[in-house]
Amino acid sequence: MSRCETLADSPHLPKSPEGDPVFAEPWQAQAFAMTVRLYEQGVFSWEDWAKVLSREVHRPGRAIDGADYFDCWVAALSGLLNERGVASEAEQAALSDRWARAAEATPHGSPILLENAG
Repeated sequence: MSRCETLADSPHLPKSPEGDPVFAEPWQAQAFAMTVRLYEQGVFSWEDWAKVLSREVHRPGRAIDGADYFDCWVAALSGLLNERGVASEAEQAALSDRWARAAEATPHGSPILLENAG
C-alpha cells in the first residue's frame, strides 16, 4: 500500500503551511483536478498513478529542486491516458494544438473556446 492516502498526499507536491496543495499557475491546478477526477472515475488506480508519477519525477534530467514537478505530473497523466487507451499521444498532441490555435485566436480577456481554433 502506498504511503499516500490521497492525490493531495503525493510526494513533492508543493503545499501551503496549512498543508493544502499550492499551484503557481492555473494550468497546474487544472492538471491536478483532471487527475483527481479521472482517478475518481476509475480510469486508473491510486497505485498505478503513484508508480507512473514516481517514475516521471525520478526520470534522469528532471530538476533536482522539483521546479518541474507539474511538468512531471502532466507527463505522467499523458502517459497513463495513452496507456489506458483513453487518448493516444497523437490525439493528445492534436488537441493541444487546437487549444493553442484557439488561444491565439481569442482576444485578450475573453474565455478561450476550442471552437475558436478554426
